[in-house]
Amino acid sequence: MDLSSALEISTCTDPGIVRPHNEDSVAADAVTGLVVLADGMGGYNAGEVASGMATTVIKAEVAQILGNVEPHLVDEKTNKVFAELILREQIRKANASIYHAAQSQPQYAGMGTTLVACLFYDNRVMVGHLGDSRLYRLRNKKLRQITRDHSLLQEQIDAGLITPEQAAFSANKNLVTRAVGVEDTVLLETHLHEVQPGDVLLMCSDGLSDMLDDVSISQVLQMHESLAAAGTALIEAANDAGGKDNISVILMRAAGGSGSTMRSWWPFRR
Repeated sequence: MDLSSALEISTCTDPGIVRPHNEDSVAADAVTGLVVLADGMGGYNAGEVASGMATTVIKAEVAQILGNVEPHLVDEKTNKVFAELILREQIRKANASIYHAAQSQPQYAGMGTTLVACLFYDNRVMVGHLGDSRLYRLRNKKLRQITRDHSLLQEQIDAGLITPEQAAFSANKNLVTRAVGVEDTVLLETHLHEVQPGDVLLMCSDGLSDMLDDVSISQVLQMHESLAAAGTALIEAANDAGGKDNISVILMRAAGGSGSTMRSWWPFRR
């Protein structure tokens, strides 16, 4: 399976203008259709260790498994597609690795990472996420947030305690309720979404979404045809707005465009 002709991917990451180093990590493989973004947390360099472990473990394991397993097939035991099972199992392994390192090495105590991962297959994308790193989709010039933050702020919004407008100025930003590596088990949220020709998907750490609102993100995306140029412009805009955190952006585009017929962008099925 090789999706490199059907799926365009561009990655970009930047420390921002306040933080001394970058604790985000990104990984992408257009051949297998896997894309992962992690935003690490922890003292000293522990955050970048956690995020780096997560992206490295998941990318290596998924690439190996997809050599033998078709992601669109359904597992008879669980009645779930293998795409979901693959993400769940490899994120579980990443969680165990990070948790073990945090427990056994004092300098890594308490480290963890947010995570958002996509596995593309058969005109679809399986999404798994934890924390407040996000996935957006731009379709027909309309931007939609696909993931819902696992954060104290989002819980307060959901409970009606504050409005989304008030949330933008809240002191409780960056308090996540789920993450990889902080406990011995991990509660991954997964969703399956259709992918249409010309769809642009944006993965980002909160260094982007805290600095730019959805309207601004949408405007920047639509100003650039090139994914690489759009990613660079998003990071520049976030830095211009304050650059208070590390900023990571992954942009993905399915083959075809807004004027394409609705035939599959997926190139084949073995």
